[in-house]
Amino acid sequence: MIKPPLKKPTPEAIPSKYIHGTEPREQQRLSLLNRILNRASLSEMNLTGGEKILDVGSGLGQFTRLLARTAGKKGRVIGIERDLRQLAEAERQALSDGEEDLVEFRQGDALDLPLADDEWENFDVAHARFVLEHIADPLAVVREMVRAVRPGGRIILEDDNHDSMRLYPDLPEFEALWRAYMRSFEVLGNDPLIGHKLVALLHQAGARPIRNTWIFFGSCAGEKNFGHYIENLLGVIETARKTIIEEKLLTEKEYRDKIAAVENWSRRPDAAIWFSLSWAEGGKIL
Repeated sequence: MIKPPLKKPTPEAIPSKYIHGTEPREQQRLSLLNRILNRASLSEMNLTGGEKILDVGSGLGQFTRLLARTAGKKGRVIGIERDLRQLAEAERQALSDGEEDLVEFRQGDALDLPLADDEWENFDVAHARFVLEHIADPLAVVREMVRAVRPGGRIILEDDNHDSMRLYPDLPEFEALWRAYMRSFEVLGNDPLIGHKLVALLHQAGARPIRNTWIFFGSCAGEKNFGHYIENLLGVIETARKTIIEEKLLTEKEYRDKIAAVENWSRRPDAAIWFSLSWAEGGKIL
């Protein structure tokens, strides 16, 4: 359920620029991405049940609800999401699945978490996925997460390092397209390489880094879910199309031609994608 915000967001408190938007088509892509990634993310978290969990940037809430199911009746999960459209869709999906009371969703900003005084330093786990890459000051977010967990609590960061993306056989058209996509993050003041920096951010925020790994996110033409990876890849690039064209990173024709080249490439019987989601964990110093 969505609770009223403890703090009213203001434009001054929200400097982040989210490139992907929240249109229905993008929400469908995010739902697909959740289906592909959620179990792998959950496995890395090693939850044992009963945890109090703060999910920062909870989006459509699918992973947040999976966390709540895993934490069980003795646990508690709060999802923080800035965008009202994402919150509304998260609530709709939860209601459709009969889980409207499983998670408490709150509107709020990752840079200024909407927690009551007695909730700070009270969570066992604070988690954020695909959040820091869209924020001009990611360290401020990690500091908020460190502050939210109890001494000995865990801070878990999952985010993209976009230069880990590889297609084979090589496709020069895609390489140019992907460079433009990464550049679209930079022109908005965001960081497409944040995944390399997660351990450093934990350290700088005052946590003790205790684990660094990644989650493989790839497929090949022989796998039944390969089409889902292509759909996600083209969908995520499409969300940056306006920025790519307006910033003259590619012309409209160059963009269309390169997308067509990727679509043609995806029909190859030997096509393969490699990508990795960076994953880092820190502990709050006792």
